[in-house]
Amino acid sequence: CFRMKHSYLAKLRFLLLLLTGLGFAPLMAQAQTGSVSGRVTDDKKDGVPGATVVVDGSTLGSSSNVDGTYNIAGVPAGPHTLVISYVGYNTVRQAVTVVAGQNTVADAALSENTTQLAEAVVIGYGTQRKQDVTGAVTTITAREFVAGQITNPEQLIQGKVAGVSITTGGGAPGASATVRIRGNSSLNANSDPLYVIDGVPVDKDGISGASNPLSLINPNDIETFTVLKDASATAIYGNRASGGVILITTKRGAVGEATRVNFSSQTSLATVAKKYDVLSASEFRAAINAPEAGTTASQRATLGNADTDWQKQIFRNAMSYDNNVSISGAAGKVPYRLSYGNLYQEGIVITNKLVRDALSLNLTPRLLDNHLKVDINAKGTSVDNRFIDNGQITGAALFDPTQPVTSSDPRFVRFGGYYQFLQPDGKPRGLAPGNPVAALLNTRNVSNVKRLISNIQFDYKIHGVEGLRANLNLATDIARGRGTTTNAPTDFGTFNPDATTPGQNGQITRFSQDKDMRLLEAYLAYSKQLNESSRFDVQGGYAYQSFENQGPNFLDRRFNGVTKVKSTDTLLVPAYYNKYVLISFFGRATLNIKDRYLLTATWRNDRTSRFAPGRNSGQFPALGVAWRIKSESFLANNNTITDLKLRAGYGRTGQQDIGGQYDYLPRYVIGNSAAQYIFNNNNLGITARPSGYNDKLTWETTNTYNAGLDIGLFDNRVTATVDVYQRTASDLLASVFLPAGANLTNKLNDNIGSLRNRGIEAAVNLGVVRSENLTWDVNVNGAYNRNVITDLGKQQAGFTGYLVGGIGGNTGSTVQVFRVGEAPNAFLVSRQVYDANGRPIQGLYANTTQTDGSTSTVYTYKQPAPLVTLGLSSNLAYKQISLAFVLRSNIGNYVYNNGASNFGSYFNAQGSTGFLNNLSPSVNGTGFSNQQFLSDYYIENASFLRCENITLGYNVGKVLGGSGTLRLTGNVQNVFVVTKYTGLDPEIFGGIDNNFYPRARTYTFGLALGF
Repeated sequence: CFRMKHSYLAKLRFLLLLLTGLGFAPLMAQAQTGSVSGRVTDDKKDGVPGATVVVDGSTLGSSSNVDGTYNIAGVPAGPHTLVISYVGYNTVRQAVTVVAGQNTVADAALSENTTQLAEAVVIGYGTQRKQDVTGAVTTITAREFVAGQITNPEQLIQGKVAGVSITTGGGAPGASATVRIRGNSSLNANSDPLYVIDGVPVDKDGISGASNPLSLINPNDIETFTVLKDASATAIYGNRASGGVILITTKRGAVGEATRVNFSSQTSLATVAKKYDVLSASEFRAAINAPEAGTTASQRATLGNADTDWQKQIFRNAMSYDNNVSISGAAGKVPYRLSYGNLYQEGIVITNKLVRDALSLNLTPRLLDNHLKVDINAKGTSVDNRFIDNGQITGAALFDPTQPVTSSDPRFVRFGGYYQFLQPDGKPRGLAPGNPVAALLNTRNVSNVKRLISNIQFDYKIHGVEGLRANLNLATDIARGRGTTTNAPTDFGTFNPDATTPGQNGQITRFSQDKDMRLLEAYLAYSKQLNESSRFDVQGGYAYQSFENQGPNFLDRRFNGVTKVKSTDTLLVPAYYNKYVLISFFGRATLNIKDRYLLTATWRNDRTSRFAPGRNSGQFPALGVAWRIKSESFLANNNTITDLKLRAGYGRTGQQDIGGQYDYLPRYVIGNSAAQYIFNNNNLGITARPSGYNDKLTWETTNTYNAGLDIGLFDNRVTATVDVYQRTASDLLASVFLPAGANLTNKLNDNIGSLRNRGIEAAVNLGVVRSENLTWDVNVNGAYNRNVITDLGKQQAGFTGYLVGGIGGNTGSTVQVFRVGEAPNAFLVSRQVYDANGRPIQGLYANTTQTDGSTSTVYTYKQPAPLVTLGLSSNLAYKQISLAFVLRSNIGNYVYNNGASNFGSYFNAQGSTGFLNNLSPSVNGTGFSNQQFLSDYYIENASFLRCENITLGYNVGKVLGGSGTLRLTGNVQNVFVVTKYTGLDPEIFGGIDNNFYPRARTYTFGLALGF
């Protein structure tokens, strides 16, 4: 049974499965097959080794041998279309009719074409043949994507790219993710990569109402991810490229393609993979009654008779339904693709869900005798979220397990029958925790976010000047976020405060945010073929991009014991409007000499409105060189080495994303609702006050050196890439504290110090088996990265670093530091002393010698970022069955277990108003009577091995009377995690485990129908 958001989709899915299972299975079982063979050649009639030949709409295919020949067995009899492709050449679609029991010959000729996105490596402002690339560039295509229930696009490449770490911020639908390419590139500034979607550089920041801005993109529309890692590849994007660049291209139609309809549907069941580890009801009773707990008789008397697993009460088995339909083809010289996707995804916490509707249109007409290429892209998305307060997950873990969820006691009628901690007069205890089930059901935090990313790009081959092109790109990115939070599921203005969460008054909060990006880019490009094997390309351009961010009045209505809205309950915070503009000039020149010696030089000048005149212009040059050793005469006839290229590059990129748009200006700012002017006990309103500013604020710059080696062996059955790099960021943008009286604020953005990343990356692709019936491809990748702060600027005497990393349970406490010679966010803790039995001794810490020779119990210890990241992917196909999996591993990452430090002492059980809290089982290992927040006992090795995904697929073959194809898949995500970490999940960005939404284990069944 399938429960769908739209009944017609449910009926369509049921009909498809019924027809497949009952009507077509016997016919397919009787289907007869033949084979297809031939030779793939190039313009010179030479064989093309390693070309891919696929039967369209199926998993049947082959790779051409060293002489260009191929053979595909087991092809069902009847008409088919072969898709023949190879990097740097036009894709050929060739009709063929297979006769049962016979071999059909289908030769194909490929012509070289470096301009097609599908056949060339996408780079900034254009494409290049893969063999001409001088930078560190990795492309992942749709055939290689991670399968399963994918909500956010970045999940498609988890574990697939060396040096790219993707950490999801919990298991909520559409949860934010942190993407790092070669580690952090800054201290406080935004280290996220720049995303360029179909040629549109989009804003790195999110929109109110969407926890992850990329959740507004439908992953099913994406064709390729191209990751630009080193500065020689990214510097063309200048000031926003220090964190790397990810180019996303979406699917589109092709010239000559017949109309094709594809429908895919996935149904998923998500379960809780792991819950917080807390004491059971019986264990809790024993702990509370133990002498070491120190509880009073009155506290012990509050223990109930229930046996409640509060986490079981708030978690659920969650369903998801993901349906997509697309139609693509070509109407004459106008290739097109139109798609619609609907995702309904429940979270594993009750009330949590996400609903996404996405519409995408791509038109790529070729006009004026193919001199004018027009790309029209439009992606519109509407997302409805119902969020939950993650604190309620912690609340469920800690709520007294001896108390019931609901009670028939008349005292709880006013709370809907839900148990609450009450005072003798029946009113809620002010500081007592609320019933987490009631809190989730009585809170409605919803949002609707709409986003449109669209552009039209004209590429014109100028008549009369061979090799000269003019390109114009006009784009916009419009986002609208609206949201409402209420603490009772009733209509606006009709609250009953008695039904709200204890300790809180009834409340409505509404927000809205509008974001608009506008882009104009134009460039001229000229290419010249010098001789048969040498050529050069040059281009130069201009870009204007503006970002506007504004919010109408923020509405906050509160209900202080009344049941109707009053005008006096309304609090208005003034609207805001921010805008910044980037004006850029950029250029690139490439030179290829005899297909052996390659050179790429880029330059960009960015000017931003974020900084003061005279400090707002940044220069970002880059140079990349490569030697294609394979083209040398001594390797030309070597049949073992298919490709061998040595690369080196240098480049400079920038960083400006530190927060406010006007931090360099002396200005007045409007205060918030907590900073109002009171005179004679009367509230006179919100204040306007002078703000701190820094007129010397400027770019953070990053210099990167990179050297790499690309190698292909045995007709590219084995390919490998190795890169070593050093990246140094200087004039770091950071939020720093100032001496008293030095400015109008005690904390300000400033340029300080430097940061260095050094590392090595390697990736190997293996075509382990290539035969008629069996293929097996394996990808192994790994990276080592060491991140160190090398300078923090001039400081006052006694300065030991900037304290960061706030923790829960002890207001104002931190456990991390920015310190010279250490990794960013290194843990700053006390060295725990243990007794003879290996048990930590409360309050006893060892002295540690500091760098200045002094001793202290506080020292820097480990870091949250992994030193090593690993990925392993396998794709095995036997006839019509396929099996794939993805493994990921982090090594050398450590996590501060804030749950254990906060809730792992008997002190936590003793509520200040007579109620009791549950405990972490770590209390049994420590026996701590009081919290020991700074003990390094809570810094745990969080290295892990995670099986991200296992997918089993079956290619049913021809259905619908032979006009369609059907593929079925079964998938499990987050299959297992191997780790020593004792907390909920070892994969925590930033290294502090606090208020974490558990990742789900998800089981997915899918079908894909094409006709």
